[in-house]
Amino acid sequence: MKRNEPTGKTRRVLLVDDNKNGTPARRAALEEQGYETGSASSGSEAIEKFQQNHFDLVVTDFRMPKMNGTELIASLRLLRSDLPVVLLSGFAENGGLNETNTGANVILQKGPTEGLQLVRAVNRLLHHRAIRKPATPAASKIATPPKRQTS
Repeated sequence: MKRNEPTGKTRRVLLVDDNKNGTPARRAALEEQGYETGSASSGSEAIEKFQQNHFDLVVTDFRMPKMNGTELIASLRLLRSDLPVVLLSGFAENGGLNETNTGANVILQKGPTEGLQLVRAVNRLLHHRAIRKPATPAASKIATPPKRQTS
């Protein structure tokens, strides 16, 4: 799959994880849905593949040596700011990871329902082109309603 442009309407997804045990299941789930996939085992390899090939979306693990998932997302956003990204983590819920502090469009917890959640997230991000941009710290601040006066 060394193509510079996508073939027809087939969407291409780059899977990034230093643990090669997770990639085959993710690849199978996405290819069953008709996506083409590529893979990389590190952030630097992902950037290299992204620069050489067209990918419509990136799915990356959070915890990787040398370059973690948020660092990879920041680097990829410099290359293509509108790139949809899904971040996977074994501790997403407890680790305080969110769209604001990671730059990802979607954050998923690794686990038994990961495959189904991943397919749903990828479908939503690629087929509903109104991709919401990742939250920014300013956009994520919720206005506090004014305090009520008591009589």
